[in-house]
Amino acid sequence: MRRSPRHVRASRAFPVVALAALALAGCDTLGGFAGPSEPPAPVVDRAQTQAMLVSGHLEVLQRLLASRPAEQAEIVATARRDFGDAPTPSRQLRYALIIATPGHASTDTAEAERLLRELTATPESLVPSERALARLELSQLERQSLLAAENRRLQAAVDRAGRDRNTTASRRLQAELDENARLRKALDEAQKKLDAIANIERTITERKPQPEGRTP
Repeated sequence: MRRSPRHVRASRAFPVVALAALALAGCDTLGGFAGPSEPPAPVVDRAQTQAMLVSGHLEVLQRLLASRPAEQAEIVATARRDFGDAPTPSRQLRYALIIATPGHASTDTAEAERLLRELTATPESLVPSERALARLELSQLERQSLLAAENRRLQAAVDRAGRDRNTTASRRLQAELDENARLRKALDEAQKKLDAIANIERTITERKPQPEGRTP
């Protein structure tokens, strides 16, 4: 049986249509022809980021301790300016750590403790590693404050005891001086009495008549 030209053209077109349908189906499966796909977002290593933040804080503190006074002043000024321009929790922590560090002219433990208390009151503002660092530094400052208060109390007690001893010694010395003065006065009065008695006896002796001598 001889096929008609129309039937032949239809049979030849079928593979092309099938391939086109398969291609469209593949495109739908792959997301269509919406253009080139965007690159995937980079994966953030939170642990590495936290380690870098803490490492940066500690590196600044190390430079602060190893620097000369002029360089220390520059480090403090930079941290203060950065915190003033953009008071982020991380910059606040760095500035607090710097002024909490002893050994330089800008050490201010009271202000550092205040800043750290603000940060620990809102711990969610810091990453976990910075939060742990803030709490550690705050606990150290609190212990230092307690030790300083105890030292002041003991020093005040020593000073008070010293004043009490000095007062007691002064009172005892004054009592001894008063007693010596009283004894000296009594001695003077006794001496005066003795002198008066001696004068009376001498006067009596001088007034006593001499016995007349006998004529032989």
